[in-house]
Parts: sequence; C-alpha cells; structure tokens
Amino acid sequence: MTLVEVAAAVADHQAVELVGADVLIDDVHSDSRAVVPGSMYVAIRGSRVDGHDFVADAIASGAAAVAVEQVPTLSIPYLRVADTRAALGWLAAAAHRYPARSLNVVGITGTNGKTTVAHMLAAMGGPAGRQIAVVGTVGGREAARANTPPTTPEAGDLQRMLRGFVDEGEITDVAIEVSSHAMEMGRVNGIVFDVVAFTNLSQDHLDFHHTMEAYYQAKAALFSPERASAAVIWIDDPAGRRLQQQTTLQTTTVGTSSDATVRVAIRSSTPQGSTFDLIWNDRVHEASVPLAGRFNVSNAAIALVCADHVGIDVETAAARLATMEPVPGRYNTIYSARGVWVVIDYAHTPDAIANVIAESRAQVAGKVIAVVGAGGDRDREKRPLMGEAVTTADLAVITSDNPRSEDPDRIIKEVLAGIPTAASFVVESDRRIAIRRALTHAEAGDAVLILGKGHETGQQFADRVVPFDDATVAREELRSIEGKAL
Repeated sequence: MTLVEVAAAVADHQAVELVGADVLIDDVHSDSRAVVPGSMYVAIRGSRVDGHDFVADAIASGAAAVAVEQVPTLSIPYLRVADTRAALGWLAAAAHRYPARSLNVVGITGTNGKTTVAHMLAAMGGPAGRQIAVVGTVGGREAARANTPPTTPEAGDLQRMLRGFVDEGEITDVAIEVSSHAMEMGRVNGIVFDVVAFTNLSQDHLDFHHTMEAYYQAKAALFSPERASAAVIWIDDPAGRRLQQQTTLQTTTVGTSSDATVRVAIRSSTPQGSTFDLIWNDRVHEASVPLAGRFNVSNAAIALVCADHVGIDVETAAARLATMEPVPGRYNTIYSARGVWVVIDYAHTPDAIANVIAESRAQVAGKVIAVVGAGGDRDREKRPLMGEAVTTADLAVITSDNPRSEDPDRIIKEVLAGIPTAASFVVESDRRIAIRRALTHAEAGDAVLILGKGHETGQQFADRVVPFDDATVAREELRSIEGKAL
C-alpha cells in the first residue's frame, strides 16, 4: 500500500496529516527494533516508554515512513495523528491489504470461556475443507495456529498474522479471543468480525479498568456495527442480558431460559463430558462435548451457534465437537491409581473458582480440595474474593501463583483476608509443596483442583521465570506418593 492509501484508512476514524512523499509501505511496527526497510514505524506513548524517543532508531533501520503524534525533528515522510495507539490497527490493516476481509473471522470475549470456545470452533472446522485458526491464549491440536501472550496480539502482529493465513491459503476461518485490554488498546482496530460472541462477565482486570462498569463497557464496545456484523450472546449471565438490550447488532441469544433464541437443555453430565440439546427454530439438535464440566455446555452452545454463522451446519459441527481433544489447562483431568480425581484449570477469578468447585462437587462422592494462589502485579481487589470463593471447597490450600514483582507472602495475606474464620484451609507458599499436600490429604473418591495457571509452563518471579507446569508437577507428586507412573 502507498502512504496515501494507508493514511486514508485512519482518516475515517481520526484526523490525519500527511507530510512528505507518497512512499510504499510493506509492513507496520510499533517496536523500533522490528523495523526493516520499507516498513512504517508507529510511535506510541506507553506508561513507561514514549515511542517518539525511538523515531531516529526506526529511520536508521530503514523505515519508509513514521506515524506520530508530534512532528518529528528528522526529515522523513510521516503521518501525524491524534492517537497513534488507536491508529496502529487501521494502519496495519491497510498496509497488509485488509486480510480479515478474505477470512471468516469470529471474535470471542468474556471473562471466562474465551479460549475454550475458540478451540471448540477450531474442532468444528474438521480435517478437510475448513481450517480454523485460533488466535488466543493457548494453542492445541485443533488449532491450525497459536500465539503467545498477550491474549490478543498487538495490532501490527495480529494483522501480519492474518495476512500470513491468507497468503498461505490453507486457513479459511479465524477464531480470535478479544480481551478487554485489546479493546481499550485498539488491537482489533481494522477488523470487522463476521460474528462476535459474549460468554460471561465477572470481576477481573480491575487494576487496568478500575471499575466493573468500565470493564463491561470495554467488552460491550465490540458489539457495534463498526466492529461486527452479528452477535451471539449467552444471556444466562446478567451482563449478557444487558448487552443483548444494548447492542444494535443482529443478535442470536443462547441460554437455558425459554426466551433464548437457542435454548440449551442438559441431558447428562459426567467427568467424561456432557450431552445436551439445542432447541433452535423449533428443531432439537442433539450434541455432546467430551470435556468435563457443565460450564462447557454453555461454551459448546456458543461455539455451535458461531459455527452456524460462518456456514458450518449444526449437525456437522456437533459431530466434530463430540470428538474434540481437551483444551490445554482448561478443566484437564488426571485419574490417580488410588481413585483421586485431579483437575488442572486456569480458573483465576472468584467466579471461575467457585464454578469449578461447584462443578467438581457434583461429579465426585468425596471431598473437594482446591489449590489456589493469586497472581502478582494484577487486580488486587479480587484477591480476598478469591479467598472467599476457594473456601467453598472442603479444604483450601492457599499458595503462590505468579508473584512477578510482588512479595508472595503479601499476596497470600491479601487472599487470606477474604477467608471466613470457620473455613478449613492451609497455607503453603511453595506451589509444588502445596500441590503435594493437597494430593497427600486426598482419599479415593476425592477431587483435587489445582487452579490458576492452567496451560502455563513457567512460574514468574521478579527476576526470573522457573519451569513449572501444574499437570507435570501433579503427575510427579502422585508418582512419588503412590509409586506408580501416570
């Protein structure tokens, strides 16, 4: 694309001034270290670093043009805009010739369930004909592609990824997890989704959004005609009900209530999965999901409706869903030699913790033991709420998660502040020892839930990341306790 064409993409959203020659733009970067000859550098003001300080570095690396909020002192073609962070997505989309227009693109948002819904959609694509890529927190065998954190890549990286899918020619559809951070930071600017889906809303990320209302509005902003063509909303969640009333998009509501466009009725639920019916347009569609947890029925129902929106019929999608592989770190199960059911799950919000405990209690005859820690440098307000939620288990083991730059013991103290006096709990800051204590305490018929890290394979401290995979550690400790390999 030429600089004039790229500038036009921004002009529809904010004022833009073009100064200099109309050069060709091959790529767009917001990191000056990634700039190569022919690309545009976008200078973004961050909380710690101002990208304008690196314009000279970008030029030295061969930048053909820059996008700035202030006039550069060096002579180079540039675009001057009011908000470079917001402009980045539109600039990158234009530079890569709007790759999303050549794909079926589904956006999934909500506090919990985004990753699972995305992977369910990927499974529904099947082995031939429809290859559905996942862009989100984790990859998997169903996903044609995967990326690393953040949940939603930066706008330039995302558009480059989409262009790669189009150019390779194998990918037909993309399921993108859209975080509230991504909405606030413009990471999906430049994409008009074929359909967007909402799962649920509960407290998280208030270190960033400050209030639940701001958190809700960040997610609700995805459900506008400028962002998407249609919506799928789970209305059993109060925020989903509100969103249904707020959005002007063509909306399909999903839920267990009689007024849902697509009504969900669970027929059975076991540790091996659930069977359920979708009542839709006066037809009953039978479906099953081989993932434990009734909450995965809501995820599956949302995914099935999204699949229909992109042209995969319900019966075909349901057949493929029935054979999908587990999603890494999402209610993954390990059965020990002595009959203990171990669950590895990413649950790290009060609502998710309570839901996983409640679901597990319905599945086992014995006790529910839960291992939980809160992450450092993240929403501190939810820590006592996490403590309150985990004590719905018969025994809570409070430990460390990813302390990052914080003192692990201080984080644990803030979690303990929410634990009722009469609750049964123990504290062990060493996560491996905490897992071992939980497994040692468990008896046949009990469930041990190891929550918070899910798919992660490292534990983050202030100055280092150490290898740590909850599933691997659980198997190692079970082998030590029981003397048998898993």
